[in-house]
Amino acid sequence: MGKVTGFLEIERLDRGAEKPAERIHNYKEFVHPLPYAEVGRQAARCMDCGIPFCHQGCPVNNLIPDWNNLVYRDQWRAATETLHSTNNFPEFTGRICPAPCESSCTLNIQDTPVTIKTIECQIVDRGWEEGWIQPQLAAKKSGKTVAVVGSGPAGMACAQQLARAGHSVTLFEKSDRIGGLLRYGIPDFKMEKHHIDRRMRQMEAEGVVFRPGVEVGAGIPVQQLLADYDALVLSGGAEAPRDLQVASRELDGIHFAMDFLTQQNKRVAGDSEEKAAPGGTLTAKGKHVVVIGGGDTGSDCIGTSNRHGALSVTQLEILAKPPVKEAKPLVWPDWPLKLRTSSSHEEGADRDWAVSAKRAVGDLNNGSGGKITGLECVRIEWKLGDGGRMNMVEVPGSEFILKADLVLLAMGFVGPRKAGLIEQSGVTLDARGNVAANTNDYKSSAAKIFSCGDMRRGQSLVVWAIREGRQCARAVDEFLMGSSQLPR
Repeated sequence: MGKVTGFLEIERLDRGAEKPAERIHNYKEFVHPLPYAEVGRQAARCMDCGIPFCHQGCPVNNLIPDWNNLVYRDQWRAATETLHSTNNFPEFTGRICPAPCESSCTLNIQDTPVTIKTIECQIVDRGWEEGWIQPQLAAKKSGKTVAVVGSGPAGMACAQQLARAGHSVTLFEKSDRIGGLLRYGIPDFKMEKHHIDRRMRQMEAEGVVFRPGVEVGAGIPVQQLLADYDALVLSGGAEAPRDLQVASRELDGIHFAMDFLTQQNKRVAGDSEEKAAPGGTLTAKGKHVVVIGGGDTGSDCIGTSNRHGALSVTQLEILAKPPVKEAKPLVWPDWPLKLRTSSSHEEGADRDWAVSAKRAVGDLNNGSGGKITGLECVRIEWKLGDGGRMNMVEVPGSEFILKADLVLLAMGFVGPRKAGLIEQSGVTLDARGNVAANTNDYKSSAAKIFSCGDMRRGQSLVVWAIREGRQCARAVDEFLMGSSQLPR
């Protein structure tokens, strides 16, 4: 695969980016693609390692050595086709996937993995530029109908695969635009939304019908879909956010991260402030911002706050600070626990670990209207307790108060929202509150109802959502037709 001695002769080189001081003044993508010749050189570093552990790291099982080899040999169109054989939307994963494939790369043993994510992104971008990516029409129609509820990456992948199998597919979305968290949870500076719009045009040409602004379980009952369609797929995501259980939580200025991020994405899309923020504008401009949660959503809040013009941004994480470098012999080729610095962190933020919030601070009697002015926190230690579980223990005398005009809760999600869709469908939930369905047939406990993506597995990565959508589509196809030619 690639050039036999490429990994010895060619140094790793990844994409560059606009400087933080420049890019925080807009919401455009800021990563600079590599010249095609250099992408070919980087692909040549993919070694004939015998067992391609990158396959293990990639949830959609991308044929990474294969398309690396094709790019090295300047066979870009064949590389585009190979890439799409396992991934419906590589322009999404090539921008926002954390690239577990690179952690699993054999060359990562010496910290110089192949730039798999960059190569993937530039293959698909060139495919669009050259006009190689076209609608894939079904050879014949099956006469079967499927309703897919939830238009995130799982729902989009499922709908596209089912349409290509010849079924009539309608994709329902409660928001005013298609895309789920891709549309309203991922900031435009990480992925501009014209990438979603372009895929929608392809899917429409393939026969998918989009129904945005329709909330199944509210605007339309689940039973109506079960009566009108031969199968129903629940792919609505894990939307119930984890709340902050502290004293004075009701003070104004504490908000869920998705409410904050969604407003900004709507502004970038051209919506008026009245439409983008019907419940009131959330802005970080001129404020001291505290972001609670150290994951990707927290990072997105940092980047957005800096672009708003925040006075300061502090990110708190309840876990201990991870090591800068992982113990490679212990974890490779698995995803390592180590300190990760995102592009938003580079733009400016104070980060603190092993911190727990205890109380929101604000004076209800000084004319501030009950607004938050600070956040009382305490340092914690994680100690082994009875039963082998790690317990959180407060460090005595470690309390401190952070100045805070805006607190954004980015502590993850606890599963799908239960009201409406889930309640009306009558499906059984697992111990974590997700729709119970296995990865063999993706069937729920209710007849004709399937589930995939975050609604089934809990909050996860875009690449896992695409995988589940593809596999669920095959399961639905088998259910409707008795067998399926769709890949798993």
